[in-house]
Amino acid sequence: MAKEKKLHKQHRTLDSVISHAVLILISIVWLFPFICIVLQSFRSYDTEIGGMVGYIIPKHFSLDSYAWLFSKDSQFVRWYLNTFIIALFVAIGQTCMVLMVSYSLSRMRFKGRTLWMRICLILGMFPGFLTMICLYFLLKQFGLTQQGAIPGLILIGVASSGMGYYVCKGFFDTIPKSLDEAARIDGASRARIFFTLTIPLSKPIIIYTALTAFMAPWCDYIFASYVAFGYSDSYNVAVALYRWVNTNDYQGYFTRFCAGGVLIAIPVTILFMCLQKYYVEGVTGGAVKG
Repeated sequence: MAKEKKLHKQHRTLDSVISHAVLILISIVWLFPFICIVLQSFRSYDTEIGGMVGYIIPKHFSLDSYAWLFSKDSQFVRWYLNTFIIALFVAIGQTCMVLMVSYSLSRMRFKGRTLWMRICLILGMFPGFLTMICLYFLLKQFGLTQQGAIPGLILIGVASSGMGYYVCKGFFDTIPKSLDEAARIDGASRARIFFTLTIPLSKPIIIYTALTAFMAPWCDYIFASYVAFGYSDSYNVAVALYRWVNTNDYQGYFTRFCAGGVLIAIPVTILFMCLQKYYVEGVTGGAVKG
């Protein structure tokens, strides 16, 4: 018996070692490109070649690329602010829209509810790229392209967000309906139940919805490049950084491109690190059959 326990313990230890070794290897492969970008952003522009080089660790560490981003010669601050404004308003609008639609579908029973949910499910199978040209010309008719690209991108980000109700509705389904019924008996309206009872209990799913809504416009390139085409003042950071490395002066902009990528990654990294607990709770809490 003791021999079997010892053998079982050895197997568990071996399995643990193999699992950790595989995870460490995957982490190294996954983090390696990011580490390279961070290191390249600190490469001195004056003493080293500005473009790609055959080594990873800079020979001379410098903040030249970061200083240039905030200089008068660069519009990076404007582009960064554009990206933040779009992402912030989309996150707020999309979160409100998703919460209201999800609560209605979770708590209310009305004619056409099932049909609407099926239609949303079917439409969600088609990629959004199919509507890009149509949406561009529609926005152009209202002056929401180029100079008006920022409000145009906010409008598009919020307009159809109610169709992404699946995870949020699943979370609301886990909240006992008896709480709503008790509040209704006490005379509370559905709006009051939603704002004073359901919302305080839904912190994880609110944070999850806001984070995912913030991430989409923060990293958007394809649609943003269509809407702000040819007007640099309306670029977001993704479009602007691509234009840098797509110029004839690729060698001169590479380290600045890396520095810009690092600054873009910092806010999202901090958000996920601070809100990771609620993000995981929101995903797991909403991953139930409603």
